[in-house]
Amino acid sequence: MCPIFAKVYGSLDFLVVGLGNPGAQYAATRHNVGFMAVDRLASALGVKTDRIRHSALTAKCEILGRKGMLLKPQTFMNNSGLAVADSARYYHVDAGHIIVISDDVSLPVGALRIRTSGSAGGHNGIKSVIDYLDTDEFPRIRIGIGGKPEGWELSDYVLSKITPGDMAEIEKRFENLEEIVSLILSGDASKAMSVYNYTPSRSSTPKND
Repeated sequence: MCPIFAKVYGSLDFLVVGLGNPGAQYAATRHNVGFMAVDRLASALGVKTDRIRHSALTAKCEILGRKGMLLKPQTFMNNSGLAVADSARYYHVDAGHIIVISDDVSLPVGALRIRTSGSAGGHNGIKSVIDYLDTDEFPRIRIGIGGKPEGWELSDYVLSKITPGDMAEIEKRFENLEEIVSLILSGDASKAMSVYNYTPSRSSTPKND
């Protein structure tokens, strides 16, 4: 386990950002997997993302002796970068130390991909972060929610509730978040990728149970 401190102050070494939409109506939707992941990480670190700062719900924490903050932007998905960039400027955090966690429709349900940079891949939240930071050189953790079923609009699919079967698969990826973030912060993202990048063997079609 990493060292845990609920209150740290001053400039920060890192941000971990979960992407999603605020409001109870979005709480269990596929597009809010990033929020869910940050909540799970906060629980593991013994903190709660319950304080509003820089248009985000936040919690300060410490991992591997480094001071950081967990964020859930409250600006809605398409404007997520506003909260991220504002926090990064205020706490003097370089883009390379901003870890963004998001859902991904291009990955099978329960898959996990770690990258240190790259394009938005069609994800509007990631696109907003890239636009506001003016760089795509930041690490991200993508968790698969599966492709949209035939006949569905993409917007309807990502804002649909996660079925219990799919949630069980997605939650398995939350179990190693602290270790993944620790590896990235220690400069060993390649090890994080080799150990934790995961693709389930089953189909990416969502389970309707």
